[in-house]
Amino acid sequence: MIGHALIFAAGRGERMRPLTDTTPKPLLDAGGKPLIVWHIERLAAAGVREIAINTSHLAERFPATLGDGARFGVRIRWSYEGPEPLETGGGMRRALPLLGDAPFLAINGDIWCDVDFSTLPQSPQGVAHLVVVDNPPQHPHGDFVLRDGRLYDEPSEHSPRLTFAGVGVYRPELVAAHAPGRFPIAPLLRAAMRAGRVTGTHHRGAWNDIGTPERLRELNAMLARNLPSRPG
Repeated sequence: MIGHALIFAAGRGERMRPLTDTTPKPLLDAGGKPLIVWHIERLAAAGVREIAINTSHLAERFPATLGDGARFGVRIRWSYEGPEPLETGGGMRRALPLLGDAPFLAINGDIWCDVDFSTLPQSPQGVAHLVVVDNPPQHPHGDFVLRDGRLYDEPSEHSPRLTFAGVGVYRPELVAAHAPGRFPIAPLLRAAMRAGRVTGTHHRGAWNDIGTPERLRELNAMLARNLPSRPG
């Protein structure tokens, strides 16, 4: 069982303005509750008990809304990055003291998905195990190729490129040796892929990237139809 998780929630959500002028994107309402609460509930259902959330933009809104996590059956701790977000790599690097020494889950706070987190590997073969999905209309060319359970950053005539879902299991060593500060995680992952150290899972269920107000409206319409399964 994976014991720790990180939810990325520090971004400004520029494309969601004016909604994000007063509310951080992960706290926007989706199906009657904040988007991030779907993650917390699914993590709790999968047995995760320690959740770190990185914050920057309107950081004070998160503890005011979520509390300490007790009502979800978890403990929430905060990794405040200051007034400017540190990007994915820097945010993960800063949160490492809250995540322990074992592999941990990390999830983008601005997606909605029905991934069963309990099915992901507790101990990746390499430094990371990423969830990928079919390419959405706004990202038609994808990110990585999944072949024989491993991910590659390369063109392929026989294996289509898929889109990174913003969900993964990581070993701390992926970012631990990097200098603290602002940096993206993608170059580190691509280097690990070249070394054959990143595995992957193709998720074929529901997945939404909530990048614009229109996509948020689409998600709310989908949830109103009650098509996806909700966490127990």
